[in-house]
Amino acid sequence: MRVLIIGGTGIISTGIVQQLLARGDNVVLYNRGIRPAQFEGGVETIIGDRKAFGTFEQQIRAAGTFDCVIDMACYLPEEAESALRAFSERTGQYIFCSTVDVYTKPATAYPITEAAEKRPSAEFPYAFNKARCEELLFAAHERGEVKVTSIRPGHTLGEGGDNFLHALGHRNYHIDRLRKGQPIIVHGNGTSFWPTCHRDDVARAFVGAVGNPKAMGRGYHAAGEEWMTWRGYHQGIAKALGAPPPQFVCIPTDVLRRLAPEEAFLCAVNFSFNNLFENADARADLGFRITVPWVETARRAVDWLEANDKLERSEDHPIYDRVIAAWERATSELHL
Repeated sequence: MRVLIIGGTGIISTGIVQQLLARGDNVVLYNRGIRPAQFEGGVETIIGDRKAFGTFEQQIRAAGTFDCVIDMACYLPEEAESALRAFSERTGQYIFCSTVDVYTKPATAYPITEAAEKRPSAEFPYAFNKARCEELLFAAHERGEVKVTSIRPGHTLGEGGDNFLHALGHRNYHIDRLRKGQPIIVHGNGTSFWPTCHRDDVARAFVGAVGNPKAMGRGYHAAGEEWMTWRGYHQGIAKALGAPPPQFVCIPTDVLRRLAPEEAFLCAVNFSFNNLFENADARADLGFRITVPWVETARRAVDWLEANDKLERSEDHPIYDRVIAAWERATSELHL
């Protein structure tokens, strides 16, 4: 099959490309040519910016037709609209990389299924815009303009990824803190659930959807199945590092947001809610399965960061200790 991937060099994209090449597909990438590829094998690359809509759509017309398009870089409704102009009648299938964050938080029942309400808060623009993109794309599917599949990954990590998450954002310096035995902040009491999935397992869902009649007009989860709390998440990283068990500093989410408004943003809109997702449909239709457990995923990701000199030093991010100190001052004299 001739498969176009918009993006193609990100963490999930890398796993997708490797698996498509391994099964003999003809892979074409469309990206800006900025990020180096992490895979081996011959692929054609079209250099361009999909945000330059007119040029992007012209380039796609010149590239011919595709059996499948996998869009890993569509975040805004206007980008989805451009994709529809570019690919209607030019591909047998359009697979949209969405997110599990499209669902209303908190959910009314767990684990969350694909039938759950999809009304994310506008205060969480990433989730809000992904949900709007899905609405546009599935409306086009219903009109018969293009066959659409949506894959909704959860938090994804692995070799080539630097998106380790923690209470103050997505920089990776908390790995250095864990190694040094420094305290780790958790929002609330650290018991909301946060599963993580290895990039190759998530990629398997995308590849399983390519050309799959069962996937047309459907949305699927591709999320972790080790239902860890945030404490368990950090304990797993520490185990992967061979570091001592973490010392946790528990700070209420609303207080944490006041102490570090920008850094703790994701705690308020996402991390403080339980993120538990049912993968049964992806298992049945797409061959999705978990093969890399969390501790091994964390170990591989840290090894890659270290080998590529991408690990950050905790002392370069003093806000972390300032937040802890402010919380300790505020609570040191609390008594009845």
